[in-house]
Amino acid sequence: MKKLCLLGLTIGLASHSVLADTKPAAIENKDAFVSNLMKQMTLDEKIGQLRLISIGPEMPRELIRQEIAAGKIGGTFNSITRPENRPMQDAAMRSRLKIPMFFAYDVIHGHRTIFPIPLALASSWDMDAIGLSGRIAAKEAAADSLDITFAPMVDISRDARWGRTSEGFGEDTYLVSRIAQVMVKAYQGTGLIGAENIMASVKHFALYGAVEGGRDYNIVDMSPAKMYQDYLPPYRAAIDAGAGGVMVALNSINGVPATANTWLMKDLLRKEWGFKGLAVSDHGAIFELINHGVAHDGREAAKLAIKAGIAMSMNDKLYATELPSLLKSGEIQQSDIDSAVREVLGAKYDMGLFKDPYLRIGKAEDDPADTYAESRLHRAEARDVARRSMVLLKNHNETLPLKKTAKIVLVGPLAKAPIDMMGSWAAAGRPAQSVTLFDGMTRALGDQASLTYARGANITSDKKVVDYLNFLNFDAPEVVDDPRSAQVMIDEAVKAAQQADVIVAAVGESRGMSHESSSRTDLNIPSNQRDLIKALKATGKPLVLVLMNGRPLTILEENEQADAILETWFSGTEGGNAIADVLFGDYNPSGKLPISFPRSVGQIPTYYNHLTIGRPFTPGKPGNYTSQYFDDTTGPLYPFGYGLSYTRFSLADMALSSTTLNKTGKIDARVTVKNTGKRDGETVVQLYLQDVTGSMIRPIKELKNFQKVMLTAGEQKVIHFNIEENDLKFYNNQLKYAAEPGTFNVQIGLDSADVTQQSFELL
Repeated sequence: MKKLCLLGLTIGLASHSVLADTKPAAIENKDAFVSNLMKQMTLDEKIGQLRLISIGPEMPRELIRQEIAAGKIGGTFNSITRPENRPMQDAAMRSRLKIPMFFAYDVIHGHRTIFPIPLALASSWDMDAIGLSGRIAAKEAAADSLDITFAPMVDISRDARWGRTSEGFGEDTYLVSRIAQVMVKAYQGTGLIGAENIMASVKHFALYGAVEGGRDYNIVDMSPAKMYQDYLPPYRAAIDAGAGGVMVALNSINGVPATANTWLMKDLLRKEWGFKGLAVSDHGAIFELINHGVAHDGREAAKLAIKAGIAMSMNDKLYATELPSLLKSGEIQQSDIDSAVREVLGAKYDMGLFKDPYLRIGKAEDDPADTYAESRLHRAEARDVARRSMVLLKNHNETLPLKKTAKIVLVGPLAKAPIDMMGSWAAAGRPAQSVTLFDGMTRALGDQASLTYARGANITSDKKVVDYLNFLNFDAPEVVDDPRSAQVMIDEAVKAAQQADVIVAAVGESRGMSHESSSRTDLNIPSNQRDLIKALKATGKPLVLVLMNGRPLTILEENEQADAILETWFSGTEGGNAIADVLFGDYNPSGKLPISFPRSVGQIPTYYNHLTIGRPFTPGKPGNYTSQYFDDTTGPLYPFGYGLSYTRFSLADMALSSTTLNKTGKIDARVTVKNTGKRDGETVVQLYLQDVTGSMIRPIKELKNFQKVMLTAGEQKVIHFNIEENDLKFYNNQLKYAAEPGTFNVQIGLDSADVTQQSFELL
């Protein structure tokens, strides 16, 4: 077997593993190994490690391989198969120091098997299901030679106008933080080094979900107390769970872009939180410092970013072109570059790439014969997770579940929409492998009943919107209109509906309407779809709305028109089968909203845990001189934590084990939950706390724990929650994290609005 000397280590090219004659301390001691390697690197080789290159027309593959062999590239993203990545790793093994490449991709909610979008995953409130989706995504991505995912996205989102709401886990700090930990561990496994594990790079650091007006890439202006209390904890949770990387946000924070924000990247992330992993810029963010107005040219932009602590420059040439002269002039120090290089090499070490550069690439003879083979998918798991993520919003007169003997008409532009079913950031998923609602219902019914289909409407009648959504789809447009007139399609749907027992309408957004750079000023279902719903309602037949969307929509009118509403979000590869399972009662829905549904866009921001105020509005009392909108009902249409079932649940006998709590003690809060209906089902029992009086105003309530519980018909169970002093802590105006003595309200409910309350005193 041919051997090469690699950084003082003997590597066998056949096995790509460290041999017995290697000095054990050199490879087993991370710090020593990286330090030894850096001593052998030239300045150009060090700067090369800081370049993260996008695979695309601007950088042909042959040129990339040449640059890699010259030691000028540290990693790539958007190359997602073994045959694509093996030649690049081969090129790295031809470089002087043979430093391995890593390969990254946006694996957000599945890789080849697409699971529900993150907002839908959060709707499950099921940590096991969420973890399963991440674990399968990691295994599939690693099997395709990927090393890093730019996920989880844990930005708190309280403005549904923001298109990337679909990519996150909702509005609540506690729930998003719990999910952040689960996803990091799912991606990285019990130990990051492993052929089935990929590195998590949590994003977007920081506060990206709070961009002004919900406009992507916008500014964030926020008090430190609000940052620490509401928006920063999910990133911290991901890092505490071991996330190896951080992707830095595109927004500015209190006037300083995150990519140039020394306080954010050094004082907070590294000094206060102790993060020792890899910090990567978002796409082109270093160059965009010029547009932000904090750098007058590329030279200054590169200087600001490297000094702030941005280790890798994603799809940006400025580090390569500007760092050498900046170092020579003394404007940056060698330590600035070395710190960044140490992060990159440390990440590659943690991923096991120095021990085996081909750990996830494998041998060519073991490559799948068909990359897109059906056998590589995890359909059963995707179907189960998808149905757990659906939220039943309305079910008047038990319209659902549908009878399989009924005459059903299925209408709507999303009934046969395989690409939309997958949602945004669908990684390597293929539309041809996703199950549409029509397909799912057809399979569920078999020969038992009649299913008629009519499109009824296009996604939107606004050509400008269609052109916008199709702008970047060079190969084939995502939104394809039916050329018939709107009235002709409505007439066809109404005629079919008149012959049916029940109508199912699949309505909402195309996936591109809830995506990066897809901010909206109007959260209504598009007007032509609303016209269809109105016409269907006029038939007098029971009307079931199946919503497909990546954000809360304003469905005040639709809520009145529909007999039942099922929120399915974008459900992924097995979406059609999963929705059919719920519609026909083969699965009892158990999802709860992770984000509030406003009554109108004018209510935004709408979120349940808002701060207390001096003149609160009280339902049932006059609204004059209180905080409310006089022209509409105050409060959301559907509150955070809300979701129905095909059975009914009740809570009773809430009790606290004590009315006082000392700093080292615990209180047991218990409640009896009972399934009072005729079907087995799951629900989520939610615990909220309110700090009644504090040194600064506090939220009206905060989620602090929850349990998802399965009960058979008639069964009851006592649920226990422990409350400790740590649950009562918050960041005050001096950013001190502590609990203050006083009265606390404990609220337990099946959503955030309908709760039972008792109180205790913290001594």
